[in-house]
Amino acid sequence: MIDIHTHILPGVDDGARDIYDSIEMAELAYESGTKIIVATPHCNIPGLYDNYLGEEYVRNFQDAKEILKREVPGITLLAGMEVFTTEDVPRLLSDGKIFPINRTKYVLMEFDFRENPAFAHRLLKRVREVRAIPVVAHAERYEFIQDDPEIVYRWRQEGYEIQVNKGSFMGRFGRRAQETAYELLNHNLVSAIASDAHSPLQRTTCMADAYNDLLKDYPREYLDVLFNTNPQRICNGEKTVQFRKISFREPYGWKENA
Repeated sequence: MIDIHTHILPGVDDGARDIYDSIEMAELAYESGTKIIVATPHCNIPGLYDNYLGEEYVRNFQDAKEILKREVPGITLLAGMEVFTTEDVPRLLSDGKIFPINRTKYVLMEFDFRENPAFAHRLLKRVREVRAIPVVAHAERYEFIQDDPEIVYRWRQEGYEIQVNKGSFMGRFGRRAQETAYELLNHNLVSAIASDAHSPLQRTTCMADAYNDLLKDYPREYLDVLFNTNPQRICNGEKTVQFRKISFREPYGWKENA
């Protein structure tokens, strides 16, 4: 499996507290079948976390990568950011302050959980206009998506990618997030499932628990796309697999688009 959303870099946000947390998170990921982890520290949260691309970010990432390579050689660490969406994000992207996932055009973007949907629509469009591809982080957790999941259908039509947290399927973020996660999954609107891991104890890097639970009700080939194929394509800067979907209201099907 490939995890495109983690807070594994030590001491830079509300994720891993130190390198020992990072090592434990990497070990747990490897033991549960994950081979590639994208480090996506919070970025551009006003008054809380900056974490823009610069000497400090590069040093933190390179130090963690070298240590993890030695301590957990089965894990490959890639660079990225989880960007809190403000009006400045398109300019920050153009100025090179935001690091996309593994130097691709894919940018992991988050919103305030009570964001105005009109603002989200407008900023996603502006990010696309600067030739980046939005990957909307934990889409199921936003109140405006919970109120109207069909928004995600329109986002997919616009070419935006949708990431859902594995913990949402297990009720980690409440009933509404859980219901919305399943609704998006049932309508083929999810591009990738990721851990959004913050520690080795809670919100962990273990992806196998969600995968095995979902396997009871969903085809393996569908889950493999969401846990492996699409995350790999995102890391490679390639187009994701799109499943055939004509109408949001239709039952889901498993055939890929040509």
